Amino acid sequence: MPLSEDAVREQLKKVIDPELFVNIVDLGLIYVVDIGEPGEDGKHPVNIEMTMTSPMCPAGPQLVAECKQFAGEMDEVGEVEVKVVMDPPWTPDRMTDDARDQLGIF
Repeated sequence: MPLSEDAVREQLKKVIDPELFVNIVDLGLIYVVDIGEPGEDGKHPVNIEMTMTSPMCPAGPQLVAECKQFAGEMDEVGEVEVKVVMDPPWTPDRMTDDARDQLGIF
């Protein structure tokens, strides 16, 4: 799959919230995936903006590290920056239907 926002989001589905056991994409925690122009090495920088389910989420550092790890494993990706934002605040409305099903939210 060529490098695209969708491809990066698909890769980020490997990051599982350790408290809810649902991937962070389906939870609606990923707000922005921006792919920059390739550098001299042909690799693209990727900037990710994400949020947490709560401001003091204890899993925050783990989720950020895993985002960098999994996105960085993609062949065409160079440096990965992850910025945690709290605006707009996360709400359950951001979850996909798959996440709602997993959590039993209808």
